[in-house]
Amino acid sequence: MTSLRTTSTPRARIRGLAVATAAAGLLVSLLAAGPAAATPDPGDATAQTAATAEQASEARAAIAAGEIPGVDEVVHSPNVEHLVNIPKDALKGINSDLAFQGRYAFAGNYDGFRIFDISNPRSPRTVAQVLCPGSQNDVSVSGNLLFLSTDSSRSDNSCASVPQPASVKESWEGMKIFDISDIANPRYVASVETNCGSHTHTIVPKRKDVYIYVSSYSPNAAFPDCQPPHDGISVIKVPRKAPELAKVVNFPVLFPGEGPDGGGNPGSPTNPGVSKTTGCHDLTVLPSEDLAAGACMGDGILFDIEDPEHPRVIDRVQDNVNFAFWHSATFNQKANKVVFTDELGGGGAATCNETVGPNRGADGIYDIVGKGDKRKLVFRSYFKIPRHQADTENCVAHNGSLIPVKGKDIMVQAWYQGGVSVWDFTDSRRPKEIAYFERGPVSATTLATGGSWSAYYYNGYIYSNDIAKGFDVLKLSDKRTDKAARVRLDELNVQTQPDYFD
Repeated sequence: MTSLRTTSTPRARIRGLAVATAAAGLLVSLLAAGPAAATPDPGDATAQTAATAEQASEARAAIAAGEIPGVDEVVHSPNVEHLVNIPKDALKGINSDLAFQGRYAFAGNYDGFRIFDISNPRSPRTVAQVLCPGSQNDVSVSGNLLFLSTDSSRSDNSCASVPQPASVKESWEGMKIFDISDIANPRYVASVETNCGSHTHTIVPKRKDVYIYVSSYSPNAAFPDCQPPHDGISVIKVPRKAPELAKVVNFPVLFPGEGPDGGGNPGSPTNPGVSKTTGCHDLTVLPSEDLAAGACMGDGILFDIEDPEHPRVIDRVQDNVNFAFWHSATFNQKANKVVFTDELGGGGAATCNETVGPNRGADGIYDIVGKGDKRKLVFRSYFKIPRHQADTENCVAHNGSLIPVKGKDIMVQAWYQGGVSVWDFTDSRRPKEIAYFERGPVSATTLATGGSWSAYYYNGYIYSNDIAKGFDVLKLSDKRTDKAARVRLDELNVQTQPDYFD
């Protein structure tokens, strides 16, 4: 492992300007039906590939040699350069997801969102910070509109709301909509209340409207509007020219079935260690192919979105051997593979170690075989970072994006305190890591939450939103990925995957 290790320290610290806003809105939800599913052969759950096993062996040797990074020590492979770190400023909450438009990056935070000018990636500049508390503040942008998820029980829909017990019937949670035509002064223009709130959301942009697929769930009995069978998603329609008219237009049921729990994975004790499906955690759409993939707690699904108001399930899979919580999904460019992530431990546990092993808290790589409504998800292999982390580091598969290299399937991905990993799954049976960046543990003595929440590739650079440490910019220099810098995007919401080579 020593041959792959480089150390560095942050090269700049930039502070910015705070902006506060507030406003109003609300709405309703509807119900619909969706199709059934099949479960793959558990025998497909193969062991770690030889290439990754070799890397894991190197990781164990590095640990034995005392090479685990020290507290906050930055380490990375030689093909990664750490350009800059920008600490938190006015927004002190947990940093969450990222979106991009033109020369701007939009960084979610449990206290609101922050906008960076990244025209010079080596020296990003804060343009605005909007105080609007409400976890997770998952963020996306389309044209002059910014969308923000609220998944905590609030006193009302304003940015001045306060938290309150979930059992209070008058509590509010859902989607907030901002006008960002004046980028330095985002203006809150509308809100839409959704059943069970909005843990995450995914946009399907159309010319006149933006559709929002809202994912929500809760295993917590305190949330009365999240109880089974909460087995669908809220579909919101937002008119671009009149966002104040945004409303829920459908609630398609993705897991139809008899009984009080609906038709999703029953979870434990039927399937020990597996989450009961009481909604979806995250969805990714591929508009160029009218496809979407859903990570829904105990289930992974593939569905058709040709009619965005009425998504239709094509196939459904479960992994009751190694997957505890289906968290997110990424298509490859040819739309013949999906990478699903397993957020074992909910993102707060130390699972990147020898005890947990290489197949749990990992990525599951599935090929899409067949055509049309006969397409099936077929399991091929697992991928997990080969660098073992300390037992004080929360680490598990989390949010990532494709790096657009024609003819290759290469992805950059966040692993919380496991850092940022770049890995190749062109051969879906033999994935391998090709680059990495990480910090040492937040604490050497206590399990403390931190690390990269989202790590995405945008116009030649990797951007990471670290829960505790702030906003990082990385430069990847590798002949396997250098051509990706030629691909330029005007906008990127990672869960709305672009056709990079249209």
